[in-house]
This record gives sequence, structure tokens and C-alpha cells, in this order.
Amino acid sequence: MNFHARLSAYGRLMRIDKPIGTFLLLWPTLWALWIAGSGHPDGQLVLIFAAGVFLMRSAGCVINDYADRDFDPHVERTKARPLAAGEVTSKEALGLFSLLCLTAFGLVLMTNTLTVFLSFGAIGLAALYPFTKRYTHWPQLFLGTAFSMAIPMAFAAQTGAVPAAAWLIVMANICWVVAYDTMYAMVDIDDDLKVGVKSTAILFGSRCREIIGLFQLAFIAIMIAVGLSFDLDWPYFAGIATAGGIAVYHQTLIFKQKREQCFRAFLNNNYLGATIFIAIVLSHTQFLAN
Repeated sequence: MNFHARLSAYGRLMRIDKPIGTFLLLWPTLWALWIAGSGHPDGQLVLIFAAGVFLMRSAGCVINDYADRDFDPHVERTKARPLAAGEVTSKEALGLFSLLCLTAFGLVLMTNTLTVFLSFGAIGLAALYPFTKRYTHWPQLFLGTAFSMAIPMAFAAQTGAVPAAAWLIVMANICWVVAYDTMYAMVDIDDDLKVGVKSTAILFGSRCREIIGLFQLAFIAIMIAVGLSFDLDWPYFAGIATAGGIAVYHQTLIFKQKREQCFRAFLNNNYLGATIFIAIVLSHTQFLAN
């Protein structure tokens, strides 16, 4: 394999061609940075965390495919992935994962001690998550926790501390991740059952839509509490109401639990995350205007 072909395989292993996961990890990170910075986060920190999100999401994809290397070749949707197709070796995948994590850790070293300390948990969860689907029906919960570690890290980097209210954002984000990743798991439920992979979609069964709805409600309720805790202005709550409307739209998409519609609902969560970020920015703009 020539250099360009190998580089392409590494890029696809990192899912550079499918950025939705990066966006879903980025939005709550930006929520936290903007709230912690009262609407004016440190510009260098924004760049550090944006780059870190890209690197750690990429690392998560690589270690996920390594964990699934014996299963992906037997699943239609994943059999063409670089590791499953033999374009990349297991040793190369582990090397790439290590390089991505070390590069991300190098960025964290540009912050402070508390952020560095929290980063060990983030890396540990990123490495652990792909293997949880072998042993529990709640891998989405582990993913939600892994995807939420950037929130306390953002507060730690921006303010030097993690206030109690920041953990409300963590709780809300975990609920959101469980909701949207269950939608994603609904797409693969037949293949997962065939290869023995566990998920909340399998656990919830015919009640998937209702239980996803409960997680969406919990997410919206906790995000309202976040706004009250940080004294955010009315544009924030208008944004949360809009996000609630988007969640209702997702319910209509997954109503019949059709694979294509469930995947569409999953992708659409990008707009929900962006809506809340815009609401946070506008809230602080409104506050300054007053």
C-alpha cells in the first residue's frame, strides 16, 4: 500500500470523513467553556479544546474499531472499515490510538494541574468504552460519561475549579448522549444481535422510543436547572425550548423504529447541540446589553 492509500486508511479509521461524532462531542465542550467564561472564554483554551475534541474523538473511533476487529468483518455496514478490511493492522491501530492520545495530552499540558488530572479520566473512559458493549447493555452510559469529561475540564481550565453546578451539565449531557446513541444503536440492532454486541436499544426493545423520550425530558429539565444555576438570561431558556421542540421532532422520526429514520434522528442531534450553544452565546450577549 502506497503512502497516500495508507494515509487515507488512517483517516477513515479516525472517521475524518464522518465528522458527526466530533460535533456531538464539541457542542457540550463549547457550552461549558462559554458558561465558565461568562460569555468570553479564553481564545487559546477554545482552540486547545477544539483540537482536543477532534483528537480524542478520532482516538475513540480507532480504539472502537480495534475492539470490534473480530466482529466488524461479519457486519455489512462495518466490513469495509480499514481494520476490518485489512488495510490497517491491529498494531498500527494501537499505535495511532496512542499517538492521538499523546498529542491530546500534550495540549492539556498547556492548561493547568486540575485539568491535567481530569484528563486521565477522559483518556481512561475513551479506552474503556468500546469494550463495555461486550459485557453490559449500557455502553451508551459509558459513552455519555466519556463524552462529558470535557465539561469539568473546560471549567477547570477556564476558572481553575469545577463548581457543583458544572456537574449538572455533565448529568444533562449523559442523558442526551444515551438518548441519541440509543437512536444510533437502533440502526444496528439486527447486526448487534447477530454478533452478540449489547446496547440500550436491545435492552429497551419495543419501549425504545418511550425510554429515549424520558432521557430527552431529563436532559431538558436538567438544562433548565443549569440556566437557573448560572443565572443565564432569557435567550438561553428560549433556546432550551427550541431544543425541546427538536427533541419532539426526533420522536416523530423514530416513531416506527425504521433504520433510516433512526439514523436521521441521530444525525439531527447536531442541530440540537448547536441550538443550545447559540442560546448560551446570546444569553451572555443579552446580559451584557442589559
